[in-house]
Amino acid sequence: MIRYTLKCSEDHSFESWFASATAFETLQAAGQLSCPHCGSDHVTKSLMTPRVSTARKSAASPESDETQASTVQTSPQRHKDAQMPSEQPTAKDAEATLTAMRDHIEKNADYVGTDFTTQARAMNDGEAPERSIYGEAKFEDAKAMIEDGLPIVPLPFLPKRKLN
Repeated sequence: MIRYTLKCSEDHSFESWFASATAFETLQAAGQLSCPHCGSDHVTKSLMTPRVSTARKSAASPESDETQASTVQTSPQRHKDAQMPSEQPTAKDAEATLTAMRDHIEKNADYVGTDFTTQARAMNDGEAPERSIYGEAKFEDAKAMIEDGLPIVPLPFLPKRKLN
């Protein structure tokens, strides 16, 4: 399988997976590719950034000090050789969304820092009044809380005190 970043005649950018480079060319020649934004069937490959794995990332242990999250997006198959293109938000859209999320959490929840595990468990056990909190937890502690059924979720950003 190969992933291409594609672009239509209206400058909309999106991604799609293909069985091979030949499969892309065959579908393009047959006019079976279309833009998910505007429906244009004039679709070409766009400049892509290569995906490079570094030794640092491959050697990273899942047992890091802080929790991390990732998402996986699947899409239904459009053709035996290609999948439906997934819409790609721009970096500006993603940054705006994360900024809005951070602002909402900071305004509506209390930052408890490294005391997050203790306070979350106390609220779950009824020993402390329930309220919205956010903070930091070690990977093992976060995993144990999830396994115990506590309603927690990793956040896609670091606390401001850790940002330079």
